[in-house]
Amino acid sequence: MTEPHEVAVVPGDGVGREVVPAAQQVLEAVADGRNTLEFEFTDGEAGDAVKERTGTALPQGTRELVTGADATLFGATGETSVEVVIPLRRAIDAYANVRPARAYPGVDALQPETDLVFVRENTEGVYAGHEAELAPGVTTLTRVITAEASERIARFGFEYAAEHDYDVTVAHKANVMRETDGLFLESVERVAGEMGTECETALMDALATRLVRDPAEFGVVICPNLAGDVLSDLAAGLVGGLGLLASANVGPERALFEPVHGSAPDIAGEGIANPTAAILSGAHLLEYLGHEEAGVSVREAVAETLAEGPRTPDLGGEAGTEAVTTAIVERL
Repeated sequence: MTEPHEVAVVPGDGVGREVVPAAQQVLEAVADGRNTLEFEFTDGEAGDAVKERTGTALPQGTRELVTGADATLFGATGETSVEVVIPLRRAIDAYANVRPARAYPGVDALQPETDLVFVRENTEGVYAGHEAELAPGVTTLTRVITAEASERIARFGFEYAAEHDYDVTVAHKANVMRETDGLFLESVERVAGEMGTECETALMDALATRLVRDPAEFGVVICPNLAGDVLSDLAAGLVGGLGLLASANVGPERALFEPVHGSAPDIAGEGIANPTAAILSGAHLLEYLGHEEAGVSVREAVAETLAEGPRTPDLGGEAGTEAVTTAIVERL
């Protein structure tokens, strides 16, 4: 008998409560058609509404649920994101953030040839949380870069690129941040030498310009934390919006999967949120758990739905979240 995969489900706030159930529905549909795949879903709560009710945005029970599950499907949080997302990533040591940016047929993309993946260091940089007020009107932010974390993300990125047959570009700003990005660049290049892997290096600001002009130049882009966050959002604009970008936060033993778009409070509750990013995050989850064929089937169903419709308003359509989800399930 197949042992079920334990998956924590944390919708969070805003449209997270709409798109995460859509992704779960797709995962359940995939499992229904396969004898070798079974899920055991357990719900957890986190975010603004929970903090307002209980005083904490991330209850201990949710943290324990995530650290005990095989994988987590996460939605979005609003004002409490820093109290939820970063602690959850740290709880499972999710050092690698993987964000593919791909243009799909049927979507009005600025750069239809876009097909690249950002591999972002996920534990340090300016997101390490070391801020201080030195005096009224004077604040500081300490950027943390270590050789250990830089080498770890380099290995992950090079292995990912080899597995998916991508070239590698390393983004940095070592000409200005000589100590921190200098160490990051040195560490990545050292790993490249050890692995016998070739890579291009590029200043992150110049890379941003090249990315807009010709994204087909790039395959895997290995980035420090903040650079990966910004550059991947820029790429979202090239492919049709944040509603299409999924992400995986991968640790040594567990992973958390989430859409990039956030809680979108302006459309929350209207039933028109694009579920594509959350559903593609579910495809990542399937592949992470070893069900590559199932993950591919989800991606194909999503691509067919984007090409033929129905589509949500952010992609020029008139359909709601439920109609798009149903269309993807039917194509499965």
